[in-house]
Amino acid sequence: MHASLQRKFSFSYIAIILAVLILLNTYPLITSENLTFRSKQSSLQGSVSVMVTALSGLEELSEENVAGAMTLVEETGISRVLVTDASGRVLYDTRETDGAIGRYAFYTELVQALRGEDVFYTEFSDKAFKSRAASPVIYHSQTIGAVYAYEYDTEQAELLLSLQRNLLTISAVVLVFAGGISVLLSRVLTRRFGVLTDAIRKMREGSYSHRAEVGGHDEISELAAEFNDMADRLQTTEDARRRFVSDASHELKTPLAGIRLLSDSILQTENMDAQTVREFVGDIEQESERLARITENLLRLTRLDSGMLPEAQRVDLSSVMARVVRMLRLVAEEKQVDLSYEIRREGQTLASEDEIHEIIYNLTENAIKYNRPGGFVKLLLAGDEKDCLLTVSDNGIGIPEGDMPRIFDRFYRVDKMRSRAAGGTGLGLSIAADTARRRGGSIEVRAREGGGTVFTVRLPRCEEGGDET
Repeated sequence: MHASLQRKFSFSYIAIILAVLILLNTYPLITSENLTFRSKQSSLQGSVSVMVTALSGLEELSEENVAGAMTLVEETGISRVLVTDASGRVLYDTRETDGAIGRYAFYTELVQALRGEDVFYTEFSDKAFKSRAASPVIYHSQTIGAVYAYEYDTEQAELLLSLQRNLLTISAVVLVFAGGISVLLSRVLTRRFGVLTDAIRKMREGSYSHRAEVGGHDEISELAAEFNDMADRLQTTEDARRRFVSDASHELKTPLAGIRLLSDSILQTENMDAQTVREFVGDIEQESERLARITENLLRLTRLDSGMLPEAQRVDLSSVMARVVRMLRLVAEEKQVDLSYEIRREGQTLASEDEIHEIIYNLTENAIKYNRPGGFVKLLLAGDEKDCLLTVSDNGIGIPEGDMPRIFDRFYRVDKMRSRAAGGTGLGLSIAADTARRRGGSIEVRAREGGGTVFTVRLPRCEEGGDET
């Protein structure tokens, strides 16, 4: 393919050069030939006109008076001159051998001249210009004869042929030189394409870190830059995929290892008392629930990545928020955390109720889990004409500033041991952020003054009975 492209570029360049050379070889020759034709016509017709003028004073043309009149005409270098009477009989012929005096000449030009026409004809053939001219001799408005001149010119023909040879020589040199330049340019051009092709091939083989090194500031370099940007995104995606697979495998392996260890302990321990068995079975149940939560969250992320969103409908945020608070009230009391909510402005958005419930539930549950006894979690629903704003604030343990940019990454935990002890999977915030983004919103996080964290959910407002604003 590379060689084919190189041949195409080379043939294209050579074809263009050939077209230009053909034009340069034909146009000057045609122009020179036309100029010579006009020059021949002017000079030959001028010479014939001089002869006709010399003969026009004669009342009747005869061999004697024509010969006498023609002696007064200067030698013009014409190859042959014929003078005929009105019947076409030759009265004068400059050819010394095999002359035509006394014969009848029926050259086409002479016939037309005896009809009263001025005639000129020229051609370039057999390496010579062959020109013919004829004009009538008129006395008192009567055609009494005609003058015919023929010129055979090899000197100007040689000049034209020499010009043609020189042009061909120059064209051959230019063609060889330009052909070499064309091949060189096509190689340089296709070599840059080859760099791109090699980079694409290596990327296809899985080397996402490879980049196309193409210099310049033209379209090919722009194409290489776009390819490198695409490679960067693919590498980022591939790194995220590998990290996701690794994290998912690790998260799934942890509860499975616990279940296996507990079940082996029950099977391999003889005479284990019922209380211990019950405790082990309870631990197995907790690990099974955690495994189920991880699996369900992974399925949700898969649906989000594939774009499979539930059908959107108007969801009242205040009612969903109130329901989440009721569901988590007992959990907050057990943790000795004050849970409250405030509605400053009612709002609806286009989504599914389950999605909104999951976003609010994940943020509120995390705020309760990672709080201190005596702390608080407060939900606030507000907004403007365009967006609904839901904030979840707490005065808990907070999130370090360096961890905030990655808090929505999948499987990311600020404190892994503490998160696992709290039953977290590291997917809740990622699911919430992806869901909000796919519904045209966003989730932001910041540190709360005085300690704790504030999450702000922004969702497009949809007025009741109207469309999304």
